Amino acid sequence: MANTILVGAQWGDEGKGKIIDVLTEEADVVVRYAGGNNAGHTVWVGTERYILHLVPSGILRRDKLCVIGNGVVIDPVGLAEEIRGLRKLGVKVGDNLRISETAHVVLPYHRELDVAREQRQGRQRIGTTKRGIGPAYADKAARVGLRMVDLVQPDLFAEKLKRRIRENNQVLRAWGSRPLSYRKVLEAYQAAGTFLKPFVTNTVQVLHRALQEGKSLLFEGAQGTFLDIDHGTYPFVTSSNTTAGGACTGSGVPPNRIDRVVGVMKAYTTRVGEGPLPTEDPALGELLHGMGREFGATTGRPRRCGWFDAVAVRQAVLINGVDSLAVTNLDGLDTVETIKVCLAYRVGRRRYDSLPADAAELAACEPVYAEFAGWRTPTSEVRRWKDLPARARAYLRALEDLVGAPIRIVSVGPAREQTIFR
Repeated sequence: MANTILVGAQWGDEGKGKIIDVLTEEADVVVRYAGGNNAGHTVWVGTERYILHLVPSGILRRDKLCVIGNGVVIDPVGLAEEIRGLRKLGVKVGDNLRISETAHVVLPYHRELDVAREQRQGRQRIGTTKRGIGPAYADKAARVGLRMVDLVQPDLFAEKLKRRIRENNQVLRAWGSRPLSYRKVLEAYQAAGTFLKPFVTNTVQVLHRALQEGKSLLFEGAQGTFLDIDHGTYPFVTSSNTTAGGACTGSGVPPNRIDRVVGVMKAYTTRVGEGPLPTEDPALGELLHGMGREFGATTGRPRRCGWFDAVAVRQAVLINGVDSLAVTNLDGLDTVETIKVCLAYRVGRRRYDSLPADAAELAACEPVYAEFAGWRTPTSEVRRWKDLPARARAYLRALEDLVGAPIRIVSVGPAREQTIFR
């Protein structure tokens, strides 16, 4: 298998966890390169459902090495709980997991600042998961963050934490929030540091040794293209580079060692949180929610749902250099009589064939739709491209033409075997 970056081509929640799990069968190393425990990947193995937040999905295959890269921000207490939970389910987590010593740490004051800022924003809130991800990345950029290499040195961590708690408590008091107890935070985080210390290492060296040995790497993205801090629908974005370029900066593997980029997209569009979603359709959302679909793996929040947005995905293909696409949740449209696809946007007489940079302008856009006849037959048992309903194949071919990349994988359900390779 080639060294592969897998990215979300929409607003996140595209079903990357399943596609990563499927592709991991042929990979040797799975690398998480950005984000924090604000993301969740849901993977079904048989009848068992696993929800992963920081541990790469490759952990569910015993012979794979999993790496949490330097571009990730880590809640150590949450990660320790996640590892313990996986072990209780019989999943091996030991020398098959490595954590970057230069990954930054999410601390309780990051979460408190996240909550306080969202409350102060009122109607202008971003809709974050309140996991402290944005403030942690802000500290990283401001060069005042604490890293995993600090966490695993108890005395050094205690000294650095004291200064950061003192400073952030001043901010929290000014915002009317309760200050944090240094002693309680220190106790919890030093315990987590002791637990995680065996996993923490120089992951750049680990990854380059794997490359020298001819092993294949699969880079696991979190969130999606339009939540990228640079290329997303700013300010309604996350605080990291979720696009393909983030795989290199977030891991230490250079661009010339990447062989291909796979984009993951749903057969429709979803989004969690605030921000513009031009193709949003409450009736489609009601249908999908009624089927038990489209609830966030991390927060449980119902996702906002809309028709497939070819304008957005076409731009995602360009930004990420997508070589091929995986389409998930095709079976979610099995009962729909008429399926819409957004070809362009319109505001008054002005037509847009790409996303406006201004969020307010994007929110004012009306979609220009094409309509496709639905196939009105179940697809969840289909295992070959040629056995898909003719109208489903026609729909997928139209999406290929509209976004400019071939579809090579189609998912018709959450299970590993519910996957069609073309």
